[in-house]
Amino acid sequence: MNRTLRPSRDFTPAVPVLGAYDPIVSLFTQERRWRSALLSQLAPKPGEVIADIGCGTGSFLVLLALLGKDAAPGQLVGIDPDERILERARRKLADAGVACELRQGYLRDAARLLAPLRPDKIVSSLVLHQVPLAEKRAGLAAIHAALRPGGELHMADYGLQRTRAMRWLFKLVQAVDGVQDTQPNADGIVPALMREAGFAEVEETAVIPTPTGSISLYRGIRPATDDRQEQPA
Repeated sequence: MNRTLRPSRDFTPAVPVLGAYDPIVSLFTQERRWRSALLSQLAPKPGEVIADIGCGTGSFLVLLALLGKDAAPGQLVGIDPDERILERARRKLADAGVACELRQGYLRDAARLLAPLRPDKIVSSLVLHQVPLAEKRAGLAAIHAALRPGGELHMADYGLQRTRAMRWLFKLVQAVDGVQDTQPNADGIVPALMREAGFAEVEETAVIPTPTGSISLYRGIRPATDDRQEQPA
């Protein structure tokens, strides 16, 4: 991918020491709790095509692949803009014996990268808060276009920070990822952006307090009768 065609700050890169990436996410976001809730909400079924956008080091993809035969999806695809992280994901997936295709790209690239597959479900976690508002909109629109009609989007990300304590803790995230990109999430904009992108039955299904603010789970459906034309970016 030619990064010279991208704005200078489309996303917040992973921590400089990649070996610390997974432990930091686990420690500061209560990862096990929200990943378990997200997996339960996703409810994968045999034969489904599922894409993880912003897949990071592939932890969630491994969880999906190692489900029992009555739940394991048929095809997995991971997308992330950071080639260093993707290389780490390749090693993790290989070590776990997981067959998964990894592709480099941004949120807004989802329609182009997934056009031949038409996923049944797309999952994304801790990505939307890191990108500018325009990228949030472009990314959700691209995800909507990538899904088959009737397909589902499931997200876990920092959402509306409802209490003084959560707003104070969320300042830790803002110190790293910046206030401008993260504040719309903290103000509760995500459901509105999902509806704007064309998703129906949008809901915030859970709010999970963590040491860095509350993480919300979201769900939305691309209507089965949706006749919008997909225009891969």
